[in-house]
Amino acid sequence: FSELLSNVWCLCVILSERFSVRNFRRFISIFGLLALFLSAAGSLLAQSGGKAEPIRIRFASGTTSTRISGTLRNGQQIDYVFAATKGQNVTVKNATSSLFDFRVFDEVNFSEGDFDSSPTYTFEAPETGDYLFTVRKKVAGPHSARFSMSISIR
Repeated sequence: FSELLSNVWCLCVILSERFSVRNFRRFISIFGLLALFLSAAGSLLAQSGGKAEPIRIRFASGTTSTRISGTLRNGQQIDYVFAATKGQNVTVKNATSSLFDFRVFDEVNFSEGDFDSSPTYTFEAPETGDYLFTVRKKVAGPHSARFSMSISIR
């Protein structure tokens, strides 16, 4: 992108020799607006093309469970991350299991490809650390829907 802007600027310098000063200023103003637009568009494309950071699931002080919810379209997914200590029981309750599935992943203990549609899923945390929790909208049902899941760690 910066190479493109550099080439366009060189073109401006070459064209400045052919235009009057007044027309050249107008051309530079238009070029500036174009450069600003392309810069913003490039930034937006870079953000949408990359994978977003997972949302940290936090528990209110003194509680052992929390609820997550949101709206997703068919095939869309959202990533969360939560911390658990080795030996703790993690329970996921999926109130919307007919429309959404989920997976829990860490680099050592869970395979990345297994999504679960169970209304309730419990496992013992094999290690202390962060676990990636992904919610995915199934293609079945309405084009978009709202999910609601609770996660408890005891």
